[in-house]
Amino acid sequence: MRRLPPQTYDKPNSGNNNIMSDLREKALEYHAYPVPGKISVALTKPAETQQDLALAYSPGVAEPVREIAANPADAYRYTNKGNLVAVISNGTAILGLGNLGPLASKPVMEGKALLFKRFANIDSIDIEVKHRTVEEFIDTVANIADTFGGINLEDIKAPECFEIEKQLIERCQVPVFHDDQHGTAIVTAAGLLNALEIQGKDLAESTIVCMGAGAAAIACMELLIKCGAMREKIYMLDRQGVIHTRRDDLNEYKQLFANNTDKRTLQDVIAEADVFVGVSGPDVLSAEDVKLMADKPVIFACSNPDPEIRPEVAFAARQDIIMGTGRSDYPNQVNNVLCFPFLFRGALDVRASAINDEMKVAAVHAIRELAKEPVPELVLKAYQADAMSFGADYVLPKPMDPRLLPRVAKAVAQAAIESGVAGIEALPEGYMNEA
Repeated sequence: MRRLPPQTYDKPNSGNNNIMSDLREKALEYHAYPVPGKISVALTKPAETQQDLALAYSPGVAEPVREIAANPADAYRYTNKGNLVAVISNGTAILGLGNLGPLASKPVMEGKALLFKRFANIDSIDIEVKHRTVEEFIDTVANIADTFGGINLEDIKAPECFEIEKQLIERCQVPVFHDDQHGTAIVTAAGLLNALEIQGKDLAESTIVCMGAGAAAIACMELLIKCGAMREKIYMLDRQGVIHTRRDDLNEYKQLFANNTDKRTLQDVIAEADVFVGVSGPDVLSAEDVKLMADKPVIFACSNPDPEIRPEVAFAARQDIIMGTGRSDYPNQVNNVLCFPFLFRGALDVRASAINDEMKVAAVHAIRELAKEPVPELVLKAYQADAMSFGADYVLPKPMDPRLLPRVAKAVAQAAIESGVAGIEALPEGYMNEA
């Protein structure tokens, strides 16, 4: 039966320029016109003649079926598995909007698919799962995982997200990656290492205050420890204050950061702290708190859209800070798009069965080292800047930097091979060579 093409719509003829200039109206228009949504499926083979169809479907399709049945690895040769990622959510933690359900998360999942394609030429399908129990969600994802080369979990609330990712990693033969945790952690670690270097400080000697104790916070601190931070120098806070060893309300993930201390409040732990990492909510760090920090502190206030402290407030309190946020309208944006497309590109290209700590740390160092290199002219043009260079206002590369793809993908792919999770033994000659 002949299928109709995707329905298209004309833009409404509105003379109200004020409404059309409003962000909400622009966002809704962007998603609705001329075709609803942000992704579609494109053909990669000809399908114009009887011979084309005979090869694409019956009877020709039987030949790759037999090859894959005899050797499952041939799915990478004869299908799109090796360049296909599933972006999967249950909608329990959508951006800063909370638990609005699976269907409401679809625009975000389509957005991730758009970013995969735009930055790493990875095909991606969004999948939104309804379920009654965590086990049902895990079973659903595990049962479809072999279709894909990788699984990107997204917008799943803590602490369920920890168990979901853990079980899926154990059950799936393709990499499973919760970007809200590990993508955030990789970019945060890269930026913090550079900021501390500029400030003349060592990560192992730095006292770190982490405001927030959810998925992103815990992943950030765990990765910083793998990069050299000392667990006993980390103070993590949730809504009840400092996480300490005498509290009896901690889940197993928060217990990892229970500090043996008499300090109980943000003001107690922020005094003489070298680093503040915020993954919590707006305006929880005051100018007076900033004044209590050690000389030359680093503040990453990553709550979106409103950070834990606005840069203008922080800089009014003192001038010796390096500041990062999750926003694109301030310097040093801590943005997951610096990581996840390129991380998956490297993992897919070596047929990795997992994304392990070695691959994450390799991504951290590839990103941080790129920030130290001269910025290409095309990046300056994209950001309408006369100059950018490694320093207090530039501790991370920009998402539009074309060098991110070859640098991060190659570093991740090589780490996968060296750590034993790759399906190939060596990178092909010339892999990801830069033009």
